[in-house]
Amino acid sequence: MSSEHWTKRLAIYDALVAKCPEFERKGKSMIYTSANGYMFSLLNKDGEIGIRLPKDRYDRFIEEHSSGPYRSYGSVMREYVLVPDEMLEDLDTLAAYLNESYAYVMSLEPK
Repeated sequence: MSSEHWTKRLAIYDALVAKCPEFERKGKSMIYTSANGYMFSLLNKDGEIGIRLPKDRYDRFIEEHSSGPYRSYGSVMREYVLVPDEMLEDLDTLAAYLNESYAYVMSLEPK
């Protein structure tokens, strides 16, 4: 992947996180969001965005959006779904999923 492509994806990720005032983007080389001691979204080196969801929402997201599990650095990230490219044009819908992910990690026992 070109650095230009990754830079465009970073701008999309930043715009997405900016729609969610409860948290902010973290990281310089590894870009992510976290709360309550848990990461809940991630931009990998391939420019793919993953969002962490509870099991029932995970399965539904994959089915509704023809998606799959999210991989980062060669590993499948448990509870993370891959955000399809088509969804990157609808940041309002994507922000709703990201806020849901935030609520999910906030419901977990703090680390």
